[in-house]
Amino acid sequence: MLDHDVVIVGGGLAGCRAALEIARRSPQANVALIAKTHPIRSHSVAAQGGIAATLKNVDDQDSWEAHAFDTVKGSDYLADQDAVAILTQEAPDVVIDLEHLGVLFSRLPDGRIAQRAFGGHSHNRTCYAADKTGHAILHELYCNLIRYGVTLYDEWYVLRLILEDNQAKGVVVYHILDGTLEVIRAKAVMFATGGYGRVFNTTSNDFASTGDGLAMAALAGLPLEDMEFVQFHPTGLYPAGVLISEAVRGEGAYLVNVEGDRFMANYAPSRMELAPRDITSRAITTEIRQGRGVHLDGSAGGPFVHLDLRHMGREKIMSRVPFCWEESHRLAGVDAIYEPIPVRPTIHYSMGGIPVTVNGQVRRSATAQVESFFAAGEAACVSVHGANRLGSNSLLECVVYGRRTGAAIAEYVAGRSLPEINEKFYLESAKQDIQTLLDQPGTLRIGALRQQVQDCMTQYCGVYRSEALILEGLAQLQDLKERYQTIRLDDKGTQWNTEILEALELRSLMIVGEIIMTSALNRKESRGAHCREDYPDRDDAAFLQHTLAYFTAGQVQLDHLPVTITQFEPKERKY
Repeated sequence: MLDHDVVIVGGGLAGCRAALEIARRSPQANVALIAKTHPIRSHSVAAQGGIAATLKNVDDQDSWEAHAFDTVKGSDYLADQDAVAILTQEAPDVVIDLEHLGVLFSRLPDGRIAQRAFGGHSHNRTCYAADKTGHAILHELYCNLIRYGVTLYDEWYVLRLILEDNQAKGVVVYHILDGTLEVIRAKAVMFATGGYGRVFNTTSNDFASTGDGLAMAALAGLPLEDMEFVQFHPTGLYPAGVLISEAVRGEGAYLVNVEGDRFMANYAPSRMELAPRDITSRAITTEIRQGRGVHLDGSAGGPFVHLDLRHMGREKIMSRVPFCWEESHRLAGVDAIYEPIPVRPTIHYSMGGIPVTVNGQVRRSATAQVESFFAAGEAACVSVHGANRLGSNSLLECVVYGRRTGAAIAEYVAGRSLPEINEKFYLESAKQDIQTLLDQPGTLRIGALRQQVQDCMTQYCGVYRSEALILEGLAQLQDLKERYQTIRLDDKGTQWNTEILEALELRSLMIVGEIIMTSALNRKESRGAHCREDYPDRDDAAFLQHTLAYFTAGQVQLDHLPVTITQFEPKERKY
């Protein structure tokens, strides 16, 4: 058995920032960070546009209150306003701290950090490093973890959260390299495992974003919060689905339909291309539905619209959004200096997740917490995003709440002893689970079943939803769950057996998918990213509340948690 004071699962921004904070505050603490990829290949590295903070470098009229209001309004009033106040008040400090750690932000001519416009924000407050902001931040955090001596288990997959008597005691891990199984015991466990974009068939998320941490929490009997709220990013590159950053629109790009019209004037005239993502995604989907999309030959009725950068000019494109140009050229054969980019909505972000307090402690119900268990980042739901996240608030949440959760953990573990664990029981159980998969005499390939699950989620729980659609999707998902027993693994070895990993990830996808669909079925209103065609209006009287979904004996059961309202009374959301 391996022992550490703290085990953090996930090598992205939230996990790395928490580990750094613990190491700073408690240099004697033995901190371990586990990641199924190398930390600098975590999905945070793909974040492009920026990180919001009221530095006032470009707009001296900005304030944390304005940032908080934009965030709450963007959330369609479902965000918890105490958590939003912390997010926006601490934003300038964490950005300056990142700068001091060595993050190479883009600069104004006078040397200060540059700030750009972003969707849903009323001021230019998004700090950026060209269009590679996540890359710039994550690399510096990782370098600092090495500097502070944090133990790194990279390319280890966590199989199970050890939760006994309402206390997190450690995790069971699988070494992808050689199949070694270990129990890691800790005084505190933190999940920072990221999102679940791979539940759907078109996503900007990387292949590792399979919702493993959420599924493990659900299997341990803990609830997931607000899982019906899944963000579609308006501008996924067609057909690949990879992200064309909102920074491109922040720098002045236009969305146009087959007729050449900047159609956002019909949906959000005051914000145009910089409307919140849920509104922009629905606008693009509506244009495509109504025949104003574009085919690759330029004819009408196609599956995408155009993102037009041509008026920006070569110099601005190549200095401000070079990665956008590179991705478009490499994956779609489009030279954005001379041609518009084909885009359509793509699954991008999970507003829901493991419910936590503002100090990162995991909730087991509306009124109780779990001992020794913490979470932060996209895997968590402190609910600063509510029903819809504003661009450039996700990196901010990772850094603010990663730091805050790390501080809480450093204080929590001081003076605590390691828990008692029956190591043999957990190792034998994990070994049996893997052997069962290897011995399964099935005929269905993992990739085929995964594709069917992803297609089901996309078709029946997409941008537009209805009761009939979701019920059909849930019925199909139940059938697909049964077919999981018929998958076949060809690789029976222990050396870098990616089939075992894919089979375990597929289980996570199905659990998360069922929770998303059931939560969406229950919310009979339209709010933020959750758009019910059979219930087109927001219904505060019945649904101004968070959903808590429990995965109990293979079935999803629902409860609720009140929304914290402190500053801004809910009102109609217009742009």
